[in-house]
Amino acid sequence: MEYPLGTDPVGRDNLSRLIYGSRVSLAIGALSVVMAATIGVFLGLISGYYGGLTDTWVSMLVNIMLAFPFMLLALAAIAVLGPSFKNMVIILGVTGWPMYTRPVRAEVLSIKQQEFVLAAKGSGFSDRRILFLHILPNLTNSIIVIASLEVARMIILESFLSFLGVGIQPPTPSWGGMLGEGRVYMLMRWWLAAFPGIAIFITTLSINFSGESLRDLLDPRF
Repeated sequence: MEYPLGTDPVGRDNLSRLIYGSRVSLAIGALSVVMAATIGVFLGLISGYYGGLTDTWVSMLVNIMLAFPFMLLALAAIAVLGPSFKNMVIILGVTGWPMYTRPVRAEVLSIKQQEFVLAAKGSGFSDRRILFLHILPNLTNSIIVIASLEVARMIILESFLSFLGVGIQPPTPSWGGMLGEGRVYMLMRWWLAAFPGIAIFITTLSINFSGESLRDLLDPRF
């Protein structure tokens, strides 16, 4: 069979577009998570370590980001920057960092009271060395677990924006875009929307299961 999943309304092979769309969705998910983790972990480190006014300002910024509607922020950013692969990564990365800041801050508050950190301070080590060589390595497990779960969330958000037509633009295929195109033909060609939806569901479910397993594997209590 030449086209196992059929073709779209303009004659393009759905299977080829579905496979290529996986590259787009996974790349956006991974790159936006790297960006969000970098920002969120850094702010969580300095917030938990220094406390005081720094902690107050970072906590206030986190609360503002969590209270601000994602769709409103995303649509405003896309209106200014324009829809593209790079801008999607930036938008998702900038809006996703609060998910890391609070857990990292909580762990830093506990770790900085431990003896090896106090010994490093007593030895005259700089704050930067203590943060990145003594505290950060002890947060690696938590960061990896959060990041693995966040990849699935970023894929869903990218698909949602592409479904609305403000994400990845044609002719570049993305699962959300294919889902949006296929919804017009649901009564006549249901598979145009069904297969991209199934791909999103299976991928995000697999990533979530992997994140849960990774959490249990890296948690010393288990």
